[in-house]
Amino acid sequence: MNSKDTPVIIDSEHTDVVWLDLDDTLIDFQANSLRALDNVYRQEKLDRFFNSPQLWIDRYHHYNSLLWKDYAAGKVTREYLKMERFRMPLTEAGVSTDDATELSLKLDPVYLNLLAEEKQLMPGALDLLKRIRRAGLPVGVLSNGFVEVQHRKIASAGLTDLIDMVVLSDDIGVNKPDIRLFEHAMKVSGNISPERHIMIGDNPDTDISGAIAAGWQAIHFIPNASVSPSEKCPFVQNLSLIEVKKLRYC
Repeated sequence: MNSKDTPVIIDSEHTDVVWLDLDDTLIDFQANSLRALDNVYRQEKLDRFFNSPQLWIDRYHHYNSLLWKDYAAGKVTREYLKMERFRMPLTEAGVSTDDATELSLKLDPVYLNLLAEEKQLMPGALDLLKRIRRAGLPVGVLSNGFVEVQHRKIASAGLTDLIDMVVLSDDIGVNKPDIRLFEHAMKVSGNISPERHIMIGDNPDTDISGAIAAGWQAIHFIPNASVSPSEKCPFVQNLSLIEVKKLRYC
């Protein structure tokens, strides 16, 4: 395992496609979601049920995190996730099941629209994309996020011209770490040699484990220092530590 301050090199001689996760790898999802949820609280007058924006956000995050783990594992559908992450905190706050269901159907598109308008990137993300492009390597996004919002998030963050391909779990109905999504991404890229692909992502269970299982190279990005590095590949805590160059072999 490398140290946290050691640069990690993408060998452009032995790599043909660089894939990146979107949320919390390129885009600062945590910050953007926090602002969007705060706006939902104020626009939809959720102070009727929660005595502060922070309480609403905390309860939403509690259920959303649990549901996303189940979604990645294929235990629940996207429709169930999108409904229950709102309905569960509402019913917990005392809203009747029927009223919570009705309100949740409204809150989901409101939240996703607000989220899609947010623009904050992870530190170093823009420069990393430029380094990859200067090295002549195509860039792909590989995400479990929803099709109706991920493309808009990329556009709002000003990344459209730096990304060549976007592959989403919604495209084929399976999520990372299922290797079928990685195989689909290779087909989209036109390069079906797994060892020529590299995945950069923050989630060791979906991004890294899935990439390794598919035969890809991988770099574990750890924006949160409390997360343990994957033992399966190099890691960085800052995207500025990822270099792209041709390595010479003797």
